[in-house]
This record gives sequence, structure tokens and C-alpha cells, in this order.
Amino acid sequence: MIFNSLEFLLFLLILFVLYYLPGFKNFQVLLLIVASCFFYAFYEPWLLILLLLSMGVNTCTSYWVHVTRHKRFWAWMGVLFNLGLLGLFKYKGMIFETLFPWQPQPGSIEHLILTLPLPIGISFFTFEGISLLVDVYKSPSNATVLVGKTLGAHLRSTMLFVSFFPHLVSGPILKAHDFLPQIGEKYVKDIPWDFVVRTLILGYFFKNVIADNLQDQTFWLHYPEFQMKSTFSLLTLLFGYSIQIFADFAGYSLIALGLAALFGYRIVNNFNYPYIATSFSEFWQRWHISLSSWLKEYLYIPLGGNRVGKMRTYLNLFVVMFIGGLWHGAAWSYAIWGVMHGVALAVEKAIQPLTLSVPALIRGVFVFSYVSLCWLFFKLTDFSHAVSYIQ
Repeated sequence: MIFNSLEFLLFLLILFVLYYLPGFKNFQVLLLIVASCFFYAFYEPWLLILLLLSMGVNTCTSYWVHVTRHKRFWAWMGVLFNLGLLGLFKYKGMIFETLFPWQPQPGSIEHLILTLPLPIGISFFTFEGISLLVDVYKSPSNATVLVGKTLGAHLRSTMLFVSFFPHLVSGPILKAHDFLPQIGEKYVKDIPWDFVVRTLILGYFFKNVIADNLQDQTFWLHYPEFQMKSTFSLLTLLFGYSIQIFADFAGYSLIALGLAALFGYRIVNNFNYPYIATSFSEFWQRWHISLSSWLKEYLYIPLGGNRVGKMRTYLNLFVVMFIGGLWHGAAWSYAIWGVMHGVALAVEKAIQPLTLSVPALIRGVFVFSYVSLCWLFFKLTDFSHAVSYIQ
């Protein structure tokens, strides 16, 4: 189910009425879980099995991290399960084509694996499962709040954390220590109506008016259509796509914020005027904030961050952005996109004293232009097509 469909509006109306009815006060969490599962399974019901499996495994492993002595073992088992799930369903084609360039025979195990569909939202709910495991492992003093007193209570909280429909399909990525303490009874009098109305209107405007209309125009970015265009047209299309991808993603994120607030939950703002950034580090503080903060907290800092010397810091930036690029899509072009940002962050850090003397306007134009150029590898997943576009 998508946010800008009539089915979703009907679904939202019914759920909102039931959620705040006095008779349902004790069942709000259960109602949200059931509704979120229905939302997820609306087009592909069998994919719900995978989501339920993910929720069940993450619940058990994180609970065992809390209650047993083998905390590290169960934490690693949970993390490896999430990474394995992501690799099997999202990166199977890319891995197979890289390691085994021949075509598998129809009916073979390889062919069966390659034909598995990509479940929507898998990049989000696997990262959230990892967040839960790491938070429980790293914070024993706070684990009782995250896990609860019983396995049943923890299952209920984890199912809501993972499946909560506003963020399930397109994010933002939630962190366990931010979301789980919010679970509780909600009241209609506490709804921040001004925030809800403002974010929903802005979100739907970004998505339906700006992004969807720009999408009709940036069709010419595809190969071989762009070969017939002039240099000016190609530049215009590239900057148009840069605006389109922001409007599309920011629109979905704003809608998610408004919907979550409608049901009494606060989730992180995913965008903060990213295209006014005057440095690449500032851009990533403003763009896809939930992903960049997740990568910083659960990957960059554990790798040593910027506390391990200059060369290791540059390597850490490179690795984190490489993984961040692959997180977006199962093609090497996404990795190239991430590497380009990693190189930009590393070079910027190395020459930072020199850049301070450059006027902010020039730095801002350069950052926006470079970011827009990088989007070309995001859009054209065949590397040769992106190179042809630049030529």
C-alpha cells in the first residue's frame, strides 16, 4: 500500500477511528501491529512471512542478549541473521553475477534463489533489527526499558518497532533506544495537530506535485534517450533529477513524520535543507539524517571514527560511504555513488583549513553540483551509461 492511494486514505481513516475509541485503549499497540502487517501485505501477502520471521528472530536474539550470559554470541547471531536476510533477498543477483557470470539453469537452486522477489522495506527493517540488538548489548542498564519484563511483552514492542507502518516502506530508519520508550497509551488530545497538518501537506506537495511531475520530465535521463539531447539539456535534466530525488524522498519522510505523530509517536526528521549545505560533511548532516546517523553510531564510531589517525579516519569514511551506497541498491553503481561521497568527505577533511577561505556561496554551489553529478550513478545503474552521459 502506498501513501498517495485511495486505499491508504480509507485504511488510515478506519485505523484512526478505532485507535482512539475508548474501548480500544488497551489494544492500541496490538491494533497498530495488525494494521501495519495488513499495510505491508496489501499487495504481496506472502512477504508478510518474511517480516514476521525477521521480527521473531530479532525478538528472541535480543531477549537472549539481555537474559543470558552469552550476550556476545546471541548479538552476533542476530546481526548475522539480519545481514544474511538482506544479502539473500537484495544482493543475491549482484553477488552471483560478480562471482559466477554464467546464467543458471532453470529449475536449479541458483535460479530459484535469483528469482526471489525483493521485499519492500527490507533495507529498513533489517537495519532496525541490528539497532535493537546493538542497543540491548551495549546498554545493559537500559536493556530493561528496551526488552521489558517478559518475552511476550518484548515481542509486542519489537513487532511495533519494526512494523510501524509510517516508516516501514521508505523510512526513516528508527533506532530502538529512541522508539521503544515511547510505546504506551496515546490520547487524541495529545495529537500535535499543527505539526501533523503542516508536515502532511508539505509531504504530499513534495511527492505528488514536485517529484511526480519532475519524474515525467527526467525520463530522458534513461539510456539511449539521453544521447539525443544537447549539453544544456543534459545538465538541466541532471539538476532536475537532483531536485526530484530530494522531493520524492523528503516527501515520503514528511508524510511518515505526520502519520507517526497522528498516532502519538515521534520519529526523526530525515531532511534539513540539504541543498544549502556548504560542505560535504554538512550535507550528510542534513541529508537522509536517519541513515547517516545510523551509519555513524553503529559503524563509523565502532570502526574508530576520527580517533585513530588521519589515514584510518579517511579509510573509515570510505568504508562507511561504500556500505551506505550499497544500502541504497544492489548494483555496483550505487557503491560508486557511495565511494564518490566517501572520497569527497576524505578530501574535504584533509584540506579543511584551505576551504574556509572560500566564500560560502561558492562552496555551496560546488557541493550541490558535485552531489547532483553523483546522482547520475544513482540513476543509471549501468556504469558505461553514466560515463556516456558525462562524455
